[in-house]
Amino acid sequence: MPPTPGLNPMSVEQAALLVEFARACRTAARSVSLYPATHPSIQASLQRVIGAAGRLAPGGTVTLAVHPGTLMIDGKAPVRSDPALEELAGLMKDRLVGALRLESGADIHDWHALLLLLVRPPDELSQEGGIARAWTATGRNHFEILEIDYAEVLRERSGDGATEWDQIISFCLRGEGLDSDSLTALLDTLGDTARFGELIERLQSTTAGGDTTVSARVAALIQLIAQMVQAAAERAGEGSKEGVLQTVADSSARLTPDMLIAIIEKAQARQGQESDIAAAVVDRMGDTTIVSFVAGNVVKQNGASERLAQALQLLVPDVERKERLIQLAKHEAEKSPLGQQAGFQELWESAANMLASYSDESFVSAEYARELTSAQKQSLDVERVADDPPTRVQTWKATVGDEAIKALDLQLLLDLLKVEDDPAAWRDTAKLVVVEIEKRVKAGDPESAQKLAYAIVREIGTGGRGAMRPAAESAVEVLAGVSLAREIANHLRKVEDAGVDPYNRICRTIGAGMIGPLAEVLIVEENSRAIRRLREMLFGFGAAGRETVERLKRSPNPTVRRTAIDMLRMFGGQDALADLATMLEDRDPQVQRDAIKAIAQLGNDEAFAVLQKALMSGTAAGNAIPQQLITLKEERAAPLLCYVLTHTAPRGRLAQVHAQIMEALGTLGAQPESISTLQHALYRGEWWAPSRTAILRRAAALALGRIGSPEARQVLEEAKKKGSRGVRNAARLAPVVPPRRQQERA
Repeated sequence: MPPTPGLNPMSVEQAALLVEFARACRTAARSVSLYPATHPSIQASLQRVIGAAGRLAPGGTVTLAVHPGTLMIDGKAPVRSDPALEELAGLMKDRLVGALRLESGADIHDWHALLLLLVRPPDELSQEGGIARAWTATGRNHFEILEIDYAEVLRERSGDGATEWDQIISFCLRGEGLDSDSLTALLDTLGDTARFGELIERLQSTTAGGDTTVSARVAALIQLIAQMVQAAAERAGEGSKEGVLQTVADSSARLTPDMLIAIIEKAQARQGQESDIAAAVVDRMGDTTIVSFVAGNVVKQNGASERLAQALQLLVPDVERKERLIQLAKHEAEKSPLGQQAGFQELWESAANMLASYSDESFVSAEYARELTSAQKQSLDVERVADDPPTRVQTWKATVGDEAIKALDLQLLLDLLKVEDDPAAWRDTAKLVVVEIEKRVKAGDPESAQKLAYAIVREIGTGGRGAMRPAAESAVEVLAGVSLAREIANHLRKVEDAGVDPYNRICRTIGAGMIGPLAEVLIVEENSRAIRRLREMLFGFGAAGRETVERLKRSPNPTVRRTAIDMLRMFGGQDALADLATMLEDRDPQVQRDAIKAIAQLGNDEAFAVLQKALMSGTAAGNAIPQQLITLKEERAAPLLCYVLTHTAPRGRLAQVHAQIMEALGTLGAQPESISTLQHALYRGEWWAPSRTAILRRAAALALGRIGSPEARQVLEEAKKKGSRGVRNAARLAPVVPPRRQQERA
């Protein structure tokens, strides 16, 4: 066995070399487990291990003793721990390496073979007889592995034995069996009840089991008992089983209430070998053991707990016997340090009252207990007969499948919301339903979530119950949150168009409270499909969605800002003009164009005044206004179009804009301001740009001919007679469309 870590610290230099070696081994072990032997990464890692081992053992040999979380050399341990050192020690300890002796001359192949063993699963090494035997089978040299012998561990009686028990327990918790030598050594200690009680206490401690559950500890204990019973029968015949079971039963006074309750429940199941062993142990627990169990736990807990009372009730249901054993437990507790303290009598009186008066009848009535017993017997009979056809069995299984249970849960919640009359109880149920709604939406089940939401919302309506209304309003307020809207948006990114409507329905069921959360999600949404569907949801709320415009206007996403314009246009009316005017100066051109269209479509004098002001400002939005007005074909836009023709020069890009505006004026019909503006454009020209002048004059003449009113025809006739040569040519080429035909075309 390796030496026990002492207080003799390792020198700083030697500790640094040991840590360097551990880090090299850790890296090489990972490489060995991932890559083939010829991989360059393995070759480089193993060379570093050889170098680190040579510096660690300048004399040619060194022995590394394995201890929890560290390695020792000559009884000396590093002062400070290191993760690599802990990991390497853990690898060796899990594979039962007690010490490793390194010799000089080990090459890459030797180290590769050793590290391959250290990364193999411990159970595989155990099946091959242990790591020492596996190393011998490789045929390599320069290493000597000293493997832990559990029989020697158990025979070593110096110290408190806690470490030895931990090693046995770790095997049982992992579900592994002990070898014959270890079992023999363990059986030799069973005559000492106190010694086996130490094992039970160690099994229940957090140090030995870590975060292991009570059921896992109980399973480990029963497995250990089963192995001992089998080993005892093989060694001394079937009669030796009784001694093993009695020793375990006598040691059960060291059990915690939770452990004992779990063992009793396992015994009551009466199914399988584990239940038989548990029942055999419980049946052999005599009065002395029960008294020690009660007294010991009262002393440990400084009183009686409900779990202790429950365990005693399961062991001793008879009232008279229970009272007698409680009195005997008091005499035993008086001998402890707690019994010598002042106030012990009051403490024990309180504990005794709880232990004596505890009953499970408030939880399990006598009639219900009989039904449980009968049901258990019937289930066993059904299992034994097993004559049902497969179709019937599948039908029965379907009733307890995931979907069936989910449907039953839904119906249960709906029924509770419907039949519950107590406002406080209904409020608690509604809180559970709100959580369930979010879970079902997250799981992609909006239909059932909508049913639950409606069951709450209906209490707010005219047909609801007045007593439930405050709780229902509070539940809806909690439900209409950003978290639910975010889950809905997640699904809107993925579902097909046919799957969108259920999410729409649940939002409309919850009501206008969802507008704000949906807008918040829309502001930060980047998926185009989800944005489109969220916009449609907000439009579905009608004018109630108007309040979200301010938040949408501030979104960094241009698509979301355009949604704000759409909502202003659809629901804002004349009140939306001020908001739309601010959107004219948006940095995104498409947002500007949408704002221009929305303002022009309002169709009143105030709206066109806003556009005219933007036109005169000369900003980017003002420059985009003419093109947008042309596409609208709105008669009220004619004054603004005339304003552009009169106050801008047709040069560069604006030459084409002028031609388009004149074409639009011809389409809008006879308006005095349009005719005078077109007349001015017909006569306007620049001698240094004859081609552009001819194109614009022709556009003006065509627009006047398209208008076709008497005033327009008079302008053209006058141009043909009194105009310059270019003006006359343009006027002659313009066909005049009669106003009636123009109306028919329109």
